Amino acid sequence: MSSWHRKGYEFLSDLGLEDRSPGCYVNGKWKGNGAIAQTVNPANNKMIAEVTEPSIEDYEEGVQACYEATKIWMQVPAPKRGDIVRQIGDALRGKLEQLGRLVSIEMGKILAEGIGEVQEIIDMCDFAVGLSRQLNGSVIPSERPDHIMLEMWNPLGIVGVITAFNFPCAVLGWNACIALVCGNCVVWKGAPTTPLVTMAMTSLVAGVLKKNNLPGSIFTSFCGGAEIGQAIAKDTRIPLVSFTGSSKVGLMVQQTVNERFGKCLLELSGNNAIIVMDDADIKLAIRSVLFAAIGTAGQRCTTCRRLLLHESVYETVLEKLLEAYKQVKVGNPLENDTLLGPLHTRASKENFEKGGGKILTGGSVIESEGNFVQPTIVEISPDADVAKEELFGPVLYVMKFQTLEEAIEINNSVPQGLSSSIFTKKPEVIFKWTGPRGSDCGIVNVNIPTNGAEIGGAFGGEKSTGGGREAGSDSWKQYMRRSTCTINYGSELPLAQGINFG
Repeated sequence: MSSWHRKGYEFLSDLGLEDRSPGCYVNGKWKGNGAIAQTVNPANNKMIAEVTEPSIEDYEEGVQACYEATKIWMQVPAPKRGDIVRQIGDALRGKLEQLGRLVSIEMGKILAEGIGEVQEIIDMCDFAVGLSRQLNGSVIPSERPDHIMLEMWNPLGIVGVITAFNFPCAVLGWNACIALVCGNCVVWKGAPTTPLVTMAMTSLVAGVLKKNNLPGSIFTSFCGGAEIGQAIAKDTRIPLVSFTGSSKVGLMVQQTVNERFGKCLLELSGNNAIIVMDDADIKLAIRSVLFAAIGTAGQRCTTCRRLLLHESVYETVLEKLLEAYKQVKVGNPLENDTLLGPLHTRASKENFEKGGGKILTGGSVIESEGNFVQPTIVEISPDADVAKEELFGPVLYVMKFQTLEEAIEINNSVPQGLSSSIFTKKPEVIFKWTGPRGSDCGIVNVNIPTNGAEIGGAFGGEKSTGGGREAGSDSWKQYMRRSTCTINYGSELPLAQGINFG
């Protein structure tokens, strides 16, 4: 085990990490026969550690072992599978602070958000434990005498999970906790720029499986790039692929998986709007917009990118928001009073100043060794091309409207359909907003930010966001195979629809 001579990283030894490690967990063993990659701290762009990525041969060994493990795992009773997930949650609780700190260091989000991300997986474990006793089918009345119809749910086999850098472990939790209690094994490809988070999470899961004398190959993980992602998309042994990332790459993944008649669960780009009506609680709206636009340095898929202000409150809200932006501390994400950490990559910083509209505050990079930029507000037309695109950064586009109908039209005018929110006290506005003529997004909020979703609801969006649903509600049904079973317990053979066939 490495002694972690690099100052500030000593705690990583508690997570089973070394400063040079193999980056895939296959068939219950750590290995890696591919290229050596470096992971860097976005706050200073200095190397944290080196990771040996997997080769295609490593991938093949891992997935085949995982495929064999499905024969064991799917026969474990669902409540027993739930108990394994409970133990995973307990293991995460024991390392909450360390894992949260690692997420903050490697991804760049502030420490409170890093710890919150790990807590989200713990919450998902708790949810999944209860779900393990509620994977219920239906009993359906039959039109034929002495017949009964049942709806049965069975595991798919393997669920492939491809996650992104902005939530390097929470999105795994949304998928893996549900997939495991549903009786599936998991193949996880973490983001190539956050391999230490992938490895730390995998080590905890592997420890629980080992303690319970279960095959380590039930949970298989890879720290790799596009080659591994493409292999997962093409692999007929993986009936469901959950992909989180851009709409462009998600479309390619979907096409590849569809070509082999597999299933896809897509969580793609967002271009989320907050609408502030003329009767809104302005103080509540300002606090919400600040978190929604600046949290995770604007790199959440649910980040507020468009702020729609009613003309009667436009100047008031803008004035108070600009004042709030002046109070935002940009800096080291580990310091308690920091609200805005670095962007995740140097390339994101270099591309930050590209855009349009009238800059009201910010708009520039901050000269430093890290990937820091200024929180930015831009006044722009809702018809501007740049306002139709997803931008990963703390940039907020502000626009004016006159009527609720106009605001809804602007909200729905972009290709993406993930999250949305309106600030109002009027019931008639609330119910129009949440109804069939309202927001066309998968998440439709009232008087709260666009981001920070709870795990109890289904998470996902419409249009080019992909249509997938993860986490709570009945999202579990996507991770199982539904069978309609008709049972004849009589001695006659009446046919449906009254058909007489001899």
